[in-house]
Formats: sequence, structure tokens, C-alpha cells
Amino acid sequence: MANGNNVTELILTGLFQDPEVQKVCFVLFLPVYLATVLGNGLIVVTVNISKSLRSPMYFFLSSLSLVEICYSSTIVPKFITDLLVKIKTISLKGCLAQIFFSHFFGVVEVILLVVMAYDRYVAICKPLHYMNIMSHQVCHMLVAGSWLGGLIHSTIQILITIPLPFCGPNVIDHYFCDLQPLFKLACTDTFMEGVIVMANSGLISIVSLLILVSSYITILVNLRNHSAEGRRKALSTCASHITVVILFFGPGTFIYMRPSSIYTVDKLVAVFYTVITPMLNPIVYTLRNAEMKNAIRKFWRQLEN
Repeated sequence: MANGNNVTELILTGLFQDPEVQKVCFVLFLPVYLATVLGNGLIVVTVNISKSLRSPMYFFLSSLSLVEICYSSTIVPKFITDLLVKIKTISLKGCLAQIFFSHFFGVVEVILLVVMAYDRYVAICKPLHYMNIMSHQVCHMLVAGSWLGGLIHSTIQILITIPLPFCGPNVIDHYFCDLQPLFKLACTDTFMEGVIVMANSGLISIVSLLILVSSYITILVNLRNHSAEGRRKALSTCASHITVVILFFGPGTFIYMRPSSIYTVDKLVAVFYTVITPMLNPIVYTLRNAEMKNAIRKFWRQLEN
């Protein structure tokens, strides 16, 4: 840490101030987190043991589910336990660690969503070359690349933040640590740091969103040449992907692509993408996917036997 740091512990204001409301939130969000871990964990296990789910699409889905568990676990356990205490504290190092890992897994998820869109583009628009293009080696390289991209992004963010001096106050108006709320506590001008952070996050989000939109537009245009049954199956798969993209990018865009100001509505939107969305993803992917549902049923029958 830079010289001049008097702050070693930070206080989080939390989502709500009313103790009774916090208890209600605890009762609501604990099952949601457990469902996130169990639902995504079930997808990871099912894809890895099922011989019928060996296609690249399911390999990427398994990777996405693993990242969902990791991303949710960087924020939600601390958030849930804080609902039961009056004063919510976190060390400065713990805060920086939470920022690093939340940005790391968040960007890994963004890149994986782009990879999954590319996979669907190749499967639908270049079906004869699909297995050659999306080979076993290529799939592993794409997933490794998504983790490397997340590592580079979060390393840049945290290297900008570590040198900042924090000499008080020490109250973060949020229920978890994030860059903009933390910047407000620095006892120096953080305008340039804020610009760099916004440019870093914004560039990844805009480029990823443009690739996603162009991929799905190309897919939809190409589907005109398919049979009715082919269109139905392709649209069913793409609808799941598009739903997850909207669930992920919608709240994130609301929070990060506008001027920084923490209000209750901002916190509620943050709850959606940190707590709710990771739980919804396995539901979205399994409800519309007969192969996945059959594989899960088979897995449960094996457990019962």
C-alpha cells in the first residue's frame, strides 16, 4: 500500500438499514445462493459425466456454470452474513481482494458468453466445418483465453487502485466492495483512475456486446435458409443464450455505463446481477434444452441406484 494509509478497515452500509428488513433479506437470499451453487454445480457435474453432452456447446456451458459459482461466491456469502450483523466491516486488503475476483470472474463470464455466441454461429452458419473449427484443442484454448482476459482486466483495475492513499472516512455506501465507491474514500483526486477504470470496463463491454449482437443477427439471417425444424431447434438454443446475455448485460450496463452515484435503486440492480442472475442461468439453459434435462434425469437415477 502507498504511504499515508490510515484506513485498514472499511465499513459497508449494506443494502437496507432496517434490521427486520435485513432478516427478511437473509431468509430470501440464502436459498437463492444455495440454489446458485447447487444448480450450476449440477450442470458442471452432469456435463462432465454424461456421454451425451460431449459437444463444444456443453463444454462452454459447464465452464460458464463454474464461473457463475465463483463469481457469486466472491460477493454473496459475505453479503448474506452481513445481513445478520449491525456493523458490517471488511479489511482494506479484503476489499481489494473482493474487487479483484469479482472483476476477474465477471470478465471471464463476458468473454465466455462471446465464445458461446461464436460457437452457435459456427454450428448454424458453417455446420459442415463445425467439428473441424471447434476442435477439442480450440475449445480449451478459447476457455483458457477467457480466463486470461479476466486476469489481465482485473490486474489492471487493481494495480490502479493499490497505490491510492486512504486516510478516512472509511464508510462505503454499498453492500460489497467496488471500484467507484472505494475511489470516493481516497484522499486524493481519482479522476484519471476513474477514467481508466471506466475505459477498461467499457471497452470490454462494448466490444463484447457488438460481437454478440452481430453474431446473433448473422445467425437469424442465416436461419432463413434452414428447414422449419432446423429453425426451431436453433432458435430454441439461441433464445437461451440471448436471455442470459440480456440478464447479464442489462443490469451491468445500468450500473457501469452511467455517472457514478450510489442510490438504493443502484444497490437493488446490483443485487440482481450479483445474486439473482447466477441462479437464473442454469434454469434458463436447462428448461429449454431437452438433452440437458434428459442427462440430469439420468444422473439422478444413477444417484438413486
